[in-house]
Amino acid sequence: MAVQTPIKHFLQFSDFSRDEFEYVIERAAVIKRKFKAYEVYHPLVDRTLVMVFEKSSTRTRLSFEAGMHQLGGAAIYLNTRDSQLGRGEPVEDAGQVMSRMCDIIMVRTFGQEIIERFAANSRVPVINGLTNEHHPCQVLADVFTYFEHRGSIVGKTVAWIGDANNMLYSWLQAAEVFGFHLNVSTPKGYDIDPAMVNTRNYTFFESPSDACQGAHLVNTDVWTSMGYEKENAERLKAFDGFMVDGAKMARAAPDALFMHCLPAHRGEEVAAEVIDGPQSVVWDEAENRLHVQKALIEYLLLGRIEDK
Repeated sequence: MAVQTPIKHFLQFSDFSRDEFEYVIERAAVIKRKFKAYEVYHPLVDRTLVMVFEKSSTRTRLSFEAGMHQLGGAAIYLNTRDSQLGRGEPVEDAGQVMSRMCDIIMVRTFGQEIIERFAANSRVPVINGLTNEHHPCQVLADVFTYFEHRGSIVGKTVAWIGDANNMLYSWLQAAEVFGFHLNVSTPKGYDIDPAMVNTRNYTFFESPSDACQGAHLVNTDVWTSMGYEKENAERLKAFDGFMVDGAKMARAAPDALFMHCLPAHRGEEVAAEVIDGPQSVVWDEAENRLHVQKALIEYLLLGRIEDK
């Protein structure tokens, strides 16, 4: 039996309360168990997900498209090159039209203001598949992965080694929601924008090695994210010494995990000994995008489900 909720979007991590996240994480575990047992579970028959991509993707498209099919619904892929958005149709108009023809929409785009404008004109829930400022679905998958391996992340210490990008800003919001502490180390010139932070649950370290001290989870990302390729050479210089290697992991807690949202460049932001080593859970992390997004879609469309 489902309890209906009013229309709700997931545009950044802070859009949900801890209670909502704990529910979604519990549902993700149930849905993953059903998937692994080859149990048919089709709560979204005759429901349609539209996926709008302005940025290229592997994991985001595959996890959303496969997930919607596995829930019994349909998924439609739209690239801006193949739609009127690519010819200058106002975002507001696109939100009005698309939301009249489907049940839920995922948007992967550039500026956060684009998806905010889209959602403001949508009649159905909108999910942020990635923007320049936030990547909430990935961090939700990361929190779920930590939960699977180590239990609750509440009260733990997470180390972020890298620039102040969309992943870090979603981790900062997650720290506020869940009550864990974030150790942050960014190179000079790639610092946190204070205007985007609404938490005191972090400490800045000039030394990336010091940031790893005692951490229960060490996290990093590529040095050059999508849209910043022209800065690659400059960034490689700035990030010299920031690679997560065995020495940095040795300063973390003995049972610390390593995560990376992928794709990864061994020998740049992470050493092969770490990403391919026993503390790495990157493949579980990647797979869990599928399961948490299925739970997220189910929650946004059907509300809380009581069945186990």
